[in-house]
Amino acid sequence: MNLPDFSILITTKNRLPDLKETLKGLADFIENRYVEFIICDDGSSDGTSEFIKSNYKSIHLIKNKKSKGLIFSRNRLLNLTRAKYAITLDDDAHIVSKNSLQKIKSVFESNKKCAVIAFRIFWGEILPDNVSHKLVNKRVKGFVGCGHVWRMAAWRSIPNYPDWFVFYGEEEFASFQLFKNNWEVWFVPDVLVHHRVNVKARKKQKDYTVRLRRSLRSGWYLYILFYPLQEIPRKLVYTLWMQLKLKVFKGDFKALLAVLQALGDVLVNMLQLTKSVNRLTQNEYKLYQNIAQTKIYWKS
Repeated sequence: MNLPDFSILITTKNRLPDLKETLKGLADFIENRYVEFIICDDGSSDGTSEFIKSNYKSIHLIKNKKSKGLIFSRNRLLNLTRAKYAITLDDDAHIVSKNSLQKIKSVFESNKKCAVIAFRIFWGEILPDNVSHKLVNKRVKGFVGCGHVWRMAAWRSIPNYPDWFVFYGEEEFASFQLFKNNWEVWFVPDVLVHHRVNVKARKKQKDYTVRLRRSLRSGWYLYILFYPLQEIPRKLVYTLWMQLKLKVFKGDFKALLAVLQALGDVLVNMLQLTKSVNRLTQNEYKLYQNIAQTKIYWKS
């Protein structure tokens, strides 16, 4: 049996309405018998698994009986796929571009050092009418989880995502590991993903403090894991000061709580961090700083 060139991997939990829209947007991929499609249901209680079983017979469904978290689930999916290239999408994101598989394969085949392709991503509830662009393919520091594709040979050459991060930071962790192993991440704007999320509304959501806490601590984890020792104090102090200056001193006391909790998380996980260190040399650090920044948002 021939192994597929491509797989599409999605992890989801109790977000069935979002997942339904995503699967509608990915109908062409689901119907393509040469594309492996796997969804991990991370302990949903809203009928997600039952819906997939009833409506999408060709999708390979796996389920965590109890929720194990996003990073655990992504590791499980990536270690399960048989494909040469694995596309990872959030359950509220879908590929918009035509002929995307051919475009992805062409980039990987023309650049043998490319480990991950980062897609152009529009963050917003309504996709613009004009999605044309004048951007070019470019090597970048990293990628974001809602839309990218792995060369699976590169994935297998580095450690799994650290599931003890829980949420946020796993892509940067992988990007540093890839850099240390002489792999590259490339931004390819011809593949557009619509991430159907209202970014401004997130601050008003109940999980704002949790998200900020996890974002801060993952950044601090990464400094400790990968940055040269002499760079760490400056980076820690700067990021802490910016949170205080831009949020706490302006009355955002939820941010203060998140900062204090994130600092506590760093202390609690210091032993784990010490065991996992893969520090850049000073020369590697300089080379890394010269790479273009990760492309997170695209605006028409």
